[in-house]
Order: sequence, then structure tokens, then C-alpha cells
Amino acid sequence: MGCAPSIHVSQSGVIYCRDSDESNSPHQTTTISQGTAATLHGLFVKTDAADSIPSVLAYQSRQPPPPPPNCPAHRRRKPAGREGRSGVHHCCGVEAETQTSQTDVKQASATETEIGPMRLTQDPIQVLLIFAKEDKQSDGFWWACDRAGYRCNIARTPESALECFLDKHHEIIVIDHRNSRYFDAEAICRSIRATKPAEHTVILAVVPQMSGNQEETSVLPLLHAGFNRRFLENSSITACYNELIQIEHSEVRSQFKLRACNSVFTALEHCHEAIEITSEDHVIQYVNPAFERMMGYQKGELIGKELTELPKSDKNRVDLLDTINTCIKKGKEWQGVYYARRKSGDSIQQHVKITPVTGQGGKIRHFVSIKKLCCTNDSNKQTYKTHRDEKCAGDQFQSDSHSFRCKNRRKESIDVKSITSRSSDAPSLQNRRYSSMARIHSMTIEAPITKVINIINSAQENSPVTVAEALDRVLEILRTTELYSPQLGTKDEDPHTSDLVGGLMTDGLRRLSGNEYVFSKNTTNQSHGHLSVPITINDVPPCIARLLDNEESWDFNIFELEAVTNKRPLVYLGLKTFARFGVCEFLNCPEATLRAWFQVIEANYHSSNSYHNSTHAADVLHATAFFLGKERVKASLDHLDEVAALIAATVHDVDHPGRTNSFLCNASSELAVLYNDTAVLESHHTALAFQLTVKDNKCNIFKSLNRNHYRTLRQAIIDMVLATEMTKHFEHVNKFVNSITKPMSSEEAQNEGSDCECTTNLKNIPDNQTLIKRMMIKCADVANPCRPLELCIEWAGRISEEYFAQTDEEKRQGLPVVMPVFDRNTCSIPKSQISFIDYFIMDMFDAWDAFAHLPVLMQHLANNYKHWKTLDELKCRSLRLPSENNNGS
Repeated sequence: MGCAPSIHVSQSGVIYCRDSDESNSPHQTTTISQGTAATLHGLFVKTDAADSIPSVLAYQSRQPPPPPPNCPAHRRRKPAGREGRSGVHHCCGVEAETQTSQTDVKQASATETEIGPMRLTQDPIQVLLIFAKEDKQSDGFWWACDRAGYRCNIARTPESALECFLDKHHEIIVIDHRNSRYFDAEAICRSIRATKPAEHTVILAVVPQMSGNQEETSVLPLLHAGFNRRFLENSSITACYNELIQIEHSEVRSQFKLRACNSVFTALEHCHEAIEITSEDHVIQYVNPAFERMMGYQKGELIGKELTELPKSDKNRVDLLDTINTCIKKGKEWQGVYYARRKSGDSIQQHVKITPVTGQGGKIRHFVSIKKLCCTNDSNKQTYKTHRDEKCAGDQFQSDSHSFRCKNRRKESIDVKSITSRSSDAPSLQNRRYSSMARIHSMTIEAPITKVINIINSAQENSPVTVAEALDRVLEILRTTELYSPQLGTKDEDPHTSDLVGGLMTDGLRRLSGNEYVFSKNTTNQSHGHLSVPITINDVPPCIARLLDNEESWDFNIFELEAVTNKRPLVYLGLKTFARFGVCEFLNCPEATLRAWFQVIEANYHSSNSYHNSTHAADVLHATAFFLGKERVKASLDHLDEVAALIAATVHDVDHPGRTNSFLCNASSELAVLYNDTAVLESHHTALAFQLTVKDNKCNIFKSLNRNHYRTLRQAIIDMVLATEMTKHFEHVNKFVNSITKPMSSEEAQNEGSDCECTTNLKNIPDNQTLIKRMMIKCADVANPCRPLELCIEWAGRISEEYFAQTDEEKRQGLPVVMPVFDRNTCSIPKSQISFIDYFIMDMFDAWDAFAHLPVLMQHLANNYKHWKTLDELKCRSLRLPSENNNGS
């Protein structure tokens, strides 16, 4: 039995470890450095008793080797034996874990290691000894484990060894390979290697000592059987201890880090960004599921292929690949916009970030690409971002130059041309560019957004790196023009929401085709003499007068008025509403002129439209008048603002063709060409309204206004009608919230609920009055979901029918179908209403209610939303569509 090593610490702090073995080793002295000594001391631990494993047998007869008499530990060690071991006798095979009775040894703590930025905690090592018989060699490894603080199990049979390993997943397994009489060591190794937990386990073969004249044998058979290492028989505790410690600090810790990589790959497999990892020669080594979904390939079709083998998109600039390779080959990160070709052949635009990964020898070993689909089709924005991002991220690769890199990038981003020509040998050109920029920034006429960007640029220079990088992202957002428009996602979107957003918030897909959509104007609309209209406001049929008695209520039924006025409700409701707000007095025009004006405007609404007809105009006028009657709105606006709002509501959809802006742009209609595909319908409504008004003195309600009042009124009307264009929806809502709702709430809190001073402040700021008028007409224009349920359902059917008709015509003419879900054979109207409320209505009316206080509307909105949800859950595809006498089709 070997003797425990004696440990001596010299005055210089160097530890000497002396170990003697009675049987086969002379005294050996090993010198260990002071840094190692502390580590070894921490490994002298007291381990737990054996776990309850089938076939466990305690080592009751074994005692630890006694220390030398001169060892200080000799006086402190308690007698060992039964009290030094714990175990319960079972049937056979596996013996208990190591347990020392030393009281002067510190308990081992879990060790910490790092792999990249990941910090890992490793529990004490577990060792499995597979020896058929107890001998000095098994004792040597047993006590070596005890000294190192490892948890150790001993198995006597192949079956118990496999059972114990599957239970505990040991990091190190030592198999006796000295004698094949008891069991086949290589067969045991193969059976263990066949299990999943053995992937990261180190297996050591104990082989017999060779005689002096015996030739060294090959280790290949052992390696083929699954062994990692070979240990020549040596029962010295120190020899066994050294072998185990070397295994821990090499293979075990490496395997421990490899196991941690599973968590990294799990993250890659579940992240939404497409990840591609290639070798330094651009051979694909890994792609994640998001990459497969984005590109349409299966993993097996890509791994092992060179990037040059995959089809390329022809939409990239010719020199883009050279630019990327030049950047990343220098060890610098590249990011920018890149067109890729999917397996189906489609080209998709991606935001790509390629990061070189440096490996052994300081050479680049891998390239990691992170790819996201671009969310915008704005060609100007793409061009800007392509040129801006095609520079390398920084001028130096070292981390200590990161701060300089950020500052340099910020300075370059001021002038796009300077980025693309940094390598130019013409400093005079650069000087001219910089001097021109200096002149621009020295101008006294400066846009507010430019001031903000300059302030942020100045703040960046003295900011920490993390703050500077965050401000870089802020600047990137601020430099775009659509500051208040959301970036629409492309994955997992509800198709109804996607189609509504695409149909209402874009100008359509540009097509080079001969298809044109020309308004089929009803020439008889210019004549309104056949219409039955009152001579004065008091000269109306009794049935209409009774209905108009309730016109100030939000629950006013516009469809009843439509029915009794033969689809011309705008004249009657308009005359009553304008009289209530004193419009004739403000315009200084006779009632007959106003009546003639209403006739002309209503005649130019298309009664053949199921939704965008004069009934819709009357409905918007009614909602606008209702809002103008609210105390806070009334206190915030002047009389001119009220008159402008009522006129804008009346004319806001005049001559609407029943088709969206996207349709008109795709069809290359006369109006789309006239207005350059920008706010086509809204521009036409305002232009036509003023043309119809001023062309005949009989209906010119503005003829008595002085020039200044007319110009102010005209600008207010135009601004409000243009605000109904849905592409600017989120801009208007967010500006209203940030400029009106939030400051008002804050001021009310300070004034303890009093809104007198607040509304006075709003009225004194013209920009705020503009925001209120825009929000008012926007809410009036799409107030259908806030109407009583019966009216809400009718409006939903009418707008759906109009979209169905557009989809039908797009298919007939071969135009792009901008809202595919609005197919009359498959559309779910409840789903479309739910999407419209969720995406456009809810937030806007929350903001408007916070300002104008509209509890009745919000209650209707909640009830209607619940109604549509119920229909959706019942899988109702459609509902009662407008009757033929309503839509004329």
C-alpha cells in the first residue's frame, strides 16, 4: 500500500511533495510552483457519500495510507476505517464514492472557466474506475481521486459500469486493460462510447508495463476502440494523481467548453436572424433554420458548398463583392445592403453584417454573416444606406482603437461622398467638400432636425463608446424622412393586416404596362337642377326634418337620411350643420350660394360607389361637427378653424373613383401621372373642390372673403384633406400624442385637473391647432368602428364590397392585386375589421379621446371589436353586404 505524500513548504513559498510507494517506487521529489500549490490545495476536498446506485458495495476494509510521523497532518488525522467510509452493502459490483475523514482539508469549490464571453462553472470532476479486482493500481487511482477532490466510483463488471456511467455521466473513466481474463476492456469502451453522454468523456486505458527488451506497441487499436489515452501501469498515488490532473486540465476542460457550445447552437437554431458561417475560403459550414426559411434551401444543400457555387442576384453593384472581400479579408467588419437570390430565383434585399473570426495563429478562420430582410422599398433610402454602410466598420481592428473608430465613422457619415472616395488622392476635392459642408452648417436658416443632429454629433465626441454607438443608431433613424412611420415586419403577419397596410399606406407597385384607369365621370353630375333641394333651411320635407332633429347626437342614423333623400343626404345635413356653426355669417355669403355649392359638391360624389359616396361625406361631416361641439376642441380652435374643418369634411372625397391610390398608380391613371404618384386622390379632391367652387359665382362661397382670409382658409382646408392620406397616418398620430396629449396630461397633473390654462396654451400655438384639426378629420374619416353596431356593420359591408370590386378589376386588367385577402370568394370581413381596428383605429382614438373626452365612442368601439371577435371565433366568413338599393350594383 502506498504512503500518502508528505508536503513541505519552503521559506521561499515553493511546495515540495514527497511520495513513497512500498512496492515499486523509490522516493520521488516533485517541485510545484507556488501558483499551482494554491490550486492543488483547493482540490483536497471532502466528498459526499455514495449515491444510492444499484449494486453498491462500500470499501469498508480499505484505509487511507498513513502520513509520515513528521507530517503535521499526522497529529490531526482521525483514525480511518469504518468511520472513514460510508456505504451500504447491496448485491455486487459497484463500490462507494471516495470519502475522506480529514478535518483539516478545505472543501473543493466549483471551478470557473471561460469560453469567449461565456463564463462557465464546473462542478467537481467525477471519475469511474472499472477494475475487476481490487489491487494496488485501483487503490492508486482511488486515493489519487481522493487527493484531487474528485468524486469516484468503482465498478467490477461491464454491466454495472455501464449502469453507473449512465446514471452519473462521469468526465473520466479508467478501464483496466492489463488482463483480458476478467473482461474485455475494449468491448466495455465501445459500449460506453455508443451512448450519448460519452461524447464528452475521456476514457483512459491502464496497460501493463513493458519489459526492457519489449518493443513499444501502437496505440491505434486503443484509439479505434474509443480510448483517449494510455496509462502504463504504475500504482504510485502521485503518478495516478498527475495523470488525472493532466487529463482535467487538458481534455476534460476542453470537453467541458465543447458541451457549453450546445447552448450557443441552441440560441442560433432559435434566433430570428438568418445566420451563415463559412470557412476562411468561403465554404459554408453552418446555416440556421432562419437562414433556410429566408433562402428556401435545406441545410444539406448548402453545407460544404462554396459561396461562389450559389446563384447570385444581378441587382448588386458590380464592385460590391470586391468591396466586401477587401474589407473582411483585412479582419474588419462589413455591413450594408445586399441582394441575394433565393432557391426559387427571386431576389430579396437584405441587411447583412459579416464579421471575421480570428483563430489559431492570429489568422481569420471563419466568417459569420447575420442577415435580415429589408423592411422598406424606398429606393432613395436604399441607395443612401448602401453607400453609407459599404464602408468597413472602423479603421483599425484592435479593440483599443474602438473609440477612435466610432468617432471616425461619425465624422464620415456627415458626407456620403467622402465615404466612397476615402482612398482618393485628390485632397483638394475633399477640402472643397468639407468647406461646402462648413458653409451649410454655418447657415442661420437651419431645419430643426439639422439642429438635433448637430447637437447629437457634438455630444458623441465626449461620450463613452457604448453611448456613442447608441447615438449612431439614433442618427441613422433621424436622417430618414419617415420619422413617424413604423417599419413594417415581414414575418408572421396577419394577411389581413398586411393587405390593409399595403393597400392603404403605399402608392402601389410600379408597372410598365399600357393599362390605364381613367375616371368614368358622369357628365350629368355637372347638372344639379333635377335634385330636390330646399329653397331655405326651413323648407324641408317633414320626414327629413324629423330625422335632422337628432343630427347633433353621435347615434344619428345617416342611412335613414340617405334613404329618404334618395342617396343625397349631404345637402340637407350640410345646410343644417353649417347653419348651426354660422358658416354663412363667417363667409358673408347668402344661403342660396351655400345651397348651390352643396348641390355641386354632392353631384360630384359617385353614387355608384358602395362606400366613397356622398353618404360617406355626410357621415364625416356629421362626425366633424360632433367633435367641434366638444368643450376642449371648441376652446382650442378659432371660428375660421371650425369653418375650414366643416368644408374639408364636405369635400374630402369628392369625385372618389372607388379605387385606392395604389390601384391608380399601378394602372398609370391620368391622376397618378398628374400628381406624380403622391397623395393622388387627396390632391385631386382638394383641387377639384376649389375648381368647382370658384368657376361659378352662383356657388362660390368664398367670393366675399378678403384675400388674406381666403388664403388662410384655403391652406387649412388643403392641409386637412391631405391629412386623410393613410401613408402619413402614424406621423400624424405620433405628432399629436407627443405635442398635444402628453404635454396636456403633464400640465393637467400640475394644475390639479384644471384644463383652462392648457387649452389657452394650445390655442396660442398655431402648429398645435393644425395637429388638432388633422386628428379631428382623420378620426371623423374612419369613425365607422366607433358608431353604433348596426351602423358599423353596414359600413364594414360597404367598404368590403368596394375592395372586392377593386380586386375583381385588378384581375381583369392584369394589374397587381394590392389587397389579395379582399377576394369576394374567400375574404373574412370580421378578420379584416379586427386588423383595421388593431392597426389603425385603437391607438388613434385613444389619443383623440384623451384630448376630446369621448366615452360614448370608446364604448361603441369596445362593443364592436367584441362583436367582430365573436364572429371570427365562430368562423363567419362574411356578413350581410350592402343591399342593392344602397350600392347600386
